[in-house]
Amino acid sequence: MTSRPNVILLMTDQHRADHLGCYGNPVVKTPNIDRIAARGCCFDKSFVANPICMPNRASILTGRMPSVHGLRSNGVSLSLKARTFVEELANADYDTALMGKLHVQNMTGMDREFTPPGAQELVDEQGNIREAVRHDLAGPDYQSENSILWRTNPDHRARTPYYGFDHVNLTTFHGDNVQAEYLRWLDESCDNPDALRGPKNALPDDSISLPQAWRTAIPEELYPSSFVANKTVEYLENRVAEGTDKPFFIQCSFPDPHHPFTPPGKYWDMYDPDDMELPDAFGLGDTPMLRHMRKERENGTAIRHGQVPFSISEREAREAIALTYGMITMVDDCIGQVLDCLARLGLEDDTIVIFMSDHGDLMGDYGVLLKGPIHNQGTVRVPFIWADPSGPSGVRSDALMSSIDLSATLFDRLGITPYYGAQGRSMLPAMVDKRQGREAILIEDDRERVYLNFDRPQRLRTVITDRHRMTVCLPLGFHELYDLQEDPCEANNLWNDDAPTPLMYEMQKTLMEQLMIHQDWTPALTSRA
Repeated sequence: MTSRPNVILLMTDQHRADHLGCYGNPVVKTPNIDRIAARGCCFDKSFVANPICMPNRASILTGRMPSVHGLRSNGVSLSLKARTFVEELANADYDTALMGKLHVQNMTGMDREFTPPGAQELVDEQGNIREAVRHDLAGPDYQSENSILWRTNPDHRARTPYYGFDHVNLTTFHGDNVQAEYLRWLDESCDNPDALRGPKNALPDDSISLPQAWRTAIPEELYPSSFVANKTVEYLENRVAEGTDKPFFIQCSFPDPHHPFTPPGKYWDMYDPDDMELPDAFGLGDTPMLRHMRKERENGTAIRHGQVPFSISEREAREAIALTYGMITMVDDCIGQVLDCLARLGLEDDTIVIFMSDHGDLMGDYGVLLKGPIHNQGTVRVPFIWADPSGPSGVRSDALMSSIDLSATLFDRLGITPYYGAQGRSMLPAMVDKRQGREAILIEDDRERVYLNFDRPQRLRTVITDRHRMTVCLPLGFHELYDLQEDPCEANNLWNDDAPTPLMYEMQKTLMEQLMIHQDWTPALTSRA
């Protein structure tokens, strides 16, 4: 291995840690991700900084918590003033490339879904809110992921360098509705792509009743996962052909297995719903949110065709798991193409390979699908695998780690000086000694949606230790405390306002300390006061 190794970051979207063979799943086929694990270190207690796409992806990029970098909920773009680890790698003379999804700018091109409480009277004629801090997050520099512009303007591209990426093949959205650069590639690859996409063009199949699921007409070789893999292989082959000796960083970022559930070809029925086991937590749990979702299902008022979590039947849970496994196995096959390309080009021994996801999914836990203001392990625990030819192989670590730790680990391994205000911690020592991990994990969650029987947006804070998880939720005023060792389904809430326990006190103390630890230290002093 050279002193300046290459790095490939393989990412999936909405992918639970326990939906991989190397994380103990006996059903889903992931031989290629499993071989990354066999060559490296699997972290069994890797958690998100935020359980939503945009905030956590921004935390991965910056090594900072959402409340600090400012992208605190979906619908807010990451400021271009924010430093990213990719930018620092580029400054260290790495070639940087993005293949697939980044999602740190808004991608719908539509007006905001909600005006926050307290801001209704502060909206100007242009629809902008007069805020405490001046910014231009809706300006032209923040339209790179605008899918409307990708469809209507043939010259539209991501503005590079894009948060540090010099080469960008961007995708937006999910399932067979992926857009941006993928849609142009699909248009070049077939005669009429619009006749292949979406439920209206789906192949006939009456075996699946799950909402947001259809048998796509897009063939496997033209599906978005194939696009991401093909562009990654193409980039690697071009580099070798050009003979460049600069190291590279590639983020190979798949839009799957995020809903809608549209695995193509053989992956659609690769797994039989009848053979899928229900999650141990199916039907368990008794919180105000769960009761509300179950009531909505009973009276037929649930919203089941968007991003809002909803209650599902046993059959729907089995179908969701089967289709998700199909998407995961396709991603795994695509990852195999990338790994085989590295080996074929002689790059395997000079490349660190990392696998991770941005967040999880309830996927039937408590009888609920998708994600929401529910911080159970299925939603907040994600896979993290680090395979370094110069590091340990075939090992596991149960050290606590956060999404914000990726950048610090890369800086440490590559000998790059971090920037002031970075909040991550290098996990290199934790690969051999659990005691070198974090004492606790802080998870932030600020939402703009008014849903699930709330009368205003929700704000949650969670702290996780080696054994316990505590969550504070406003405006509900409902608190959760679970013993993850004795109650892995997180169904027996130990919080009791009427009889506070030493454990409640200890977890509250830990949460307060973590909140203080993760407050921002920037801006730095400019002179003596």
